[in-house]
Amino acid sequence: MDEFPVSLSEVVCLGASFALSGICYYLYRKSRTTVDMLHDAPHFNIDGKLKDILKVTPGACLKYAVIEGSVQPLEEPLMSHYQKESVGVLQKFMLREHRRVWNGLSRTWTDSERVLHERVNIVPFGLVGPDETTVEVLCPLQASGVHMEMTHQKFHQATSSLGDLLGQYLSGEKLKGQLETEDMLKVGTILTGVGELVLDTDGTLSLRPPSNGADYILSITDFDTLLGEHKSTASWWKTLAIVFALAGAAVVLWVGRSYYNQLKVRWELERERRQFERLRDEGRRVEAAATGPDAPQDAAEERIENTCVICLTQQRDCILLDCGHVCCCYQCYQALPQPRCPICRQMINRVVPLYHM
Repeated sequence: MDEFPVSLSEVVCLGASFALSGICYYLYRKSRTTVDMLHDAPHFNIDGKLKDILKVTPGACLKYAVIEGSVQPLEEPLMSHYQKESVGVLQKFMLREHRRVWNGLSRTWTDSERVLHERVNIVPFGLVGPDETTVEVLCPLQASGVHMEMTHQKFHQATSSLGDLLGQYLSGEKLKGQLETEDMLKVGTILTGVGELVLDTDGTLSLRPPSNGADYILSITDFDTLLGEHKSTASWWKTLAIVFALAGAAVVLWVGRSYYNQLKVRWELERERRQFERLRDEGRRVEAAATGPDAPQDAAEERIENTCVICLTQQRDCILLDCGHVCCCYQCYQALPQPRCPICRQMINRVVPLYHM
């Protein structure tokens, strides 16, 4: 671009940095909102007083509240298939396939993973307080946070014959094996729940996803640890947003510096052109005064001899310094890609006009 020198790579870097900065800032604001809501959310013990509090609350509903209690099933609990002594209310099976894929760009093998099978079992459960007051937990699969622990993990190594290995190298994919896991929310686990606390008309207490769009959280960690994790996440997103914004600002400064340098070159060329024209006009006046009005015109062969070696049209009218060569016209000198003499390739430090006495 002649008017504004921005390369495609600079445009891509600028757009990517500001786009990533915007995404990180959005995630930071979202995380910061969750932190603020967690900080302001009231904490309640699961006991008989909880119903009395909700009865005097408008709509018998607390939009965002924090409770902690022991997990207890409301129906027959689930049994672990691998640890017979483990019972729970949430059970998740996953079977993942692990492969190594050849990356032609980096010339290395990279790990790849895909889910072959996934199954989730659930039974209704609640959080129970010291006095056996129960708060039923609704829609637990919609909750964020770590609320299950691994009860089984086994990796089944793939066995390959010589022909299989040859085919894998030719196809660029090598099967490593399959990972089998089981996660459970066990009965008796102390669970922290953050959501909308409601007292139903039948007197049942329940915790459900907030109707105002806030995060619904179930976590096996205590509230202070949960709050610290969300603060740390918000800080990371803020840091990334600042880093990408600074990268974008650096690209803007680089482009601005390049544009300013180009303007300086243009200003220098314009100053040099005006000085050259002034000196040329002064030389012509001196030449006209010395030769008089009746001086003979240049011969045709002399014009041909003094033709510019670049355009072969205009007359040579400038001296290139410091080498002193007279070989081109001023227009061709300005069009040189680099300020070097076409004859000797020395750097051109100054140009003065040529005139004959």
